[in-house]
Amino acid sequence: MPAIDSKQVTIQLPSALTQAAALLKVSPSIIQRLTRPDQVHLRELSILRDDGSSLVVPAWRVQHNNWRGPYKGGIRFHPKVTLEEVATLSGLMTFKTAATNIPFGGGKGGVQVNAKELSLAEHERLARAYIRAFYDVLGPLRDIPAPDVNTNSDTMGWMMDEYSRLSGYSVPAIVTGKPVELFGSAGRHQATSLGGKVVLDAMVRKLGLTKTPLTVAIQGIGNVGGGLAHLLDRDPKYKVVAISDSQSAVYNLSGLNLQSVFDHKSATGNVENASYAQNLLNSELLELSVDVLVLAAIEDQITDANARQVQAKIILELANHPIADHADEILRQQGIIVIPDVLANAGGVVASYFEWVQNQQSWYWSESEVNQRLTMAMTGALEEIWGLAQQYQVQLRAAAYIAVLQRLVATARWRTGVS
Repeated sequence: MPAIDSKQVTIQLPSALTQAAALLKVSPSIIQRLTRPDQVHLRELSILRDDGSSLVVPAWRVQHNNWRGPYKGGIRFHPKVTLEEVATLSGLMTFKTAATNIPFGGGKGGVQVNAKELSLAEHERLARAYIRAFYDVLGPLRDIPAPDVNTNSDTMGWMMDEYSRLSGYSVPAIVTGKPVELFGSAGRHQATSLGGKVVLDAMVRKLGLTKTPLTVAIQGIGNVGGGLAHLLDRDPKYKVVAISDSQSAVYNLSGLNLQSVFDHKSATGNVENASYAQNLLNSELLELSVDVLVLAAIEDQITDANARQVQAKIILELANHPIADHADEILRQQGIIVIPDVLANAGGVVASYFEWVQNQQSWYWSESEVNQRLTMAMTGALEEIWGLAQQYQVQLRAAAYIAVLQRLVATARWRTGVS
């Protein structure tokens, strides 16, 4: 199938980006370019199921912007994924790589399929089918996929192998998030969680918070939220008092026994009725009187309807767009500091860049070296964004997009002739 006309796909830019554009007096033509992706590719994937029937599903690869480097972004397998969703996320990847000064652009992929109904063999066939379908628009210097919703390191291993088979030689750098045994990077599994903790630690220092321990509520017990919970549990500066999954939440003012909660979740499928904790509604977790609220679930969790009930001092956005635009202003009026998603959850793409660099050089680093480099990158990004917030007297989200636009505008001058 040919590429879809990208002019038919419009991306709604974050309001903080338009605020930053006004402050920097960015050319309207550049902003207009950012509202639409460079390329939109649609394919139809067909695989043989284990029972002998055929499965045919739509799939997309959206390449938003490559002014600063190859397109970069995950692939999600989900029954409700849409072109609009994939396009929006491709734009967010452009902004996230620029915010952390990683020399990539932004892209995203999606397959409209219920991954939970696939066997392991069917998942593999679908992963390989995706690479065969999009082989002509991918490449280690062109567009580099990664895991996302319902895809993982196994998925990336199959994709890397399929791309290499089609190329006739091994191409490790075609995807990131691979198994460590198959050219993956040490430390990649916890990079988003660690990146979030690094910027949280830096923000605590910036704000001069001396209380110990700081109480933390975490919405989301998946790889990112759960990973952060483990990191915080090992740090005496923090005490995790609440955590939730998609169905329920638990709370203990004295601090959760996290191992007990995770064991209970593994045994029962949810955190409800975990030992040494009281049950909460997920909505109640968002309104707890804690020092730090971590949003590591899905989008639009804090809106106009509940923003005034939020009592946390700091909000760490580990999910994409967990705070609705209008709610941001309400939180600002309440004096709540928001560490925005474009910075807070960028640890994954920073570590993906490290994996790509190692693949290109065939020189692999230890986990401690990866973590050290990640800490430096995330701390540096926070320092820059904090400084811009002070310079322009804006919140951190707008400051992050000032950094983003400064970099994109600088490259647009040579890549597009527009400045």
